[in-house]
Amino acid sequence: MKENNKLKKFGSLLVASSLLAGVLAGCGAGDSGTSSGGGSSSGGSKDGDTIKIGANLELSGNVASYGSSIGLGAELAVKEINDAGGIDGKKIELIKVDNKSENSEATAAAIKLATQDKVVAMMSPATSGNTIATVQIANDNKIPLVGAAATAPNVTVNDDGSVNEYAFRTCFIDPFQGIVAANFATGELKAKNVAIFADNASDYAKGLAKSFKDTIAENGGKVVKEEAYVAKDTDFRTQLTNIKSSNPDFIFIPGYYEEVGLIVKQAREMGITVPLMGADGWDSPTLVELAGADALNNTYITNHYSAEDPDQKIQDFVKAFKAANGDKAPDAFNALGYDTVYYIADAIKRAGSTDGEAIKKALAETKDLSLVTGTFSVDENHNPIKTATVLEFKDGKQVFNSKVNP
Repeated sequence: MKENNKLKKFGSLLVASSLLAGVLAGCGAGDSGTSSGGGSSSGGSKDGDTIKIGANLELSGNVASYGSSIGLGAELAVKEINDAGGIDGKKIELIKVDNKSENSEATAAAIKLATQDKVVAMMSPATSGNTIATVQIANDNKIPLVGAAATAPNVTVNDDGSVNEYAFRTCFIDPFQGIVAANFATGELKAKNVAIFADNASDYAKGLAKSFKDTIAENGGKVVKEEAYVAKDTDFRTQLTNIKSSNPDFIFIPGYYEEVGLIVKQAREMGITVPLMGADGWDSPTLVELAGADALNNTYITNHYSAEDPDQKIQDFVKAFKAANGDKAPDAFNALGYDTVYYIADAIKRAGSTDGEAIKKALAETKDLSLVTGTFSVDENHNPIKTATVLEFKDGKQVFNSKVNP
């Protein structure tokens, strides 16, 4: 989902394929605009010395933090796998394309990866909306698409209940996050009267709000006020005034960090002191810059993992990521990008093939795969069954609170 500007934009989508092949062949692991992981791009993704995996990511635009973070995690996984001998002796080549945080660009990037770069699998965009814009391309070209952070249910399952054959994900889905947040509000924080302030133009936020609201009712709580905003709004005082007048003892704010940071800041300035909570869309260093460390005290998020979790697998990942990224602690999107590459690589290895149908089958049959964000098996809807983590902000830092099983 958002920022970390260490990655460069991919070049123009209009570059001729012959020139593009030359560019890719000349790029090393450090060129974040095209590919990473080493290996030659000659001979094609299936017949050469490399296995091409596409990464359709938000490397610029309003949610660049998410895509860039996913990309950094993916690069680390590719390096580790390649250093260990690759997949059956073949190195992974990660081809990143910047979708500029826009649906139309995400579609164009998916077409490029599928038809020009001939990747055998694609990492989807970070956001659900951008991912949904690419699902049909994956299905049409029979190329597995794996979302690191696309949490909306309709990424993998359509409104009519049909499963998108080639769409998978590494993250848990929005309804699970909404349920966890509601249970935490009523169980741990003893909230009874809650408010919801959601982005009404976002499938991500609407899905979270619905599952949260339904679970609050099941738990005997009451939603005393619902307000809405849209992406790129900057003044939320009118809605916050309405929320404050309803006297909630907890406010759920599903959305992305760019708006959430300002909402939290303005809420505290208006004297709203009750606990605030969101989901993985809050997870960005920029959130602290926008909201301020003090304003974020007494706020919580559901997330995919915590760098403070004492689990040895997590701590090994944290150590490796810090070593590769200037001692920067990895966030959840770094971890999800890392896990997504390992999930795809595991499927390719088990499939014994780079054929899309074979990889798809192996992805669907994944069972008890141990990754940084949890051990998971894939259900009939191509979603992982895995744990969630609750984090609390204290003086601008994310602090591990608890784990919640599905």
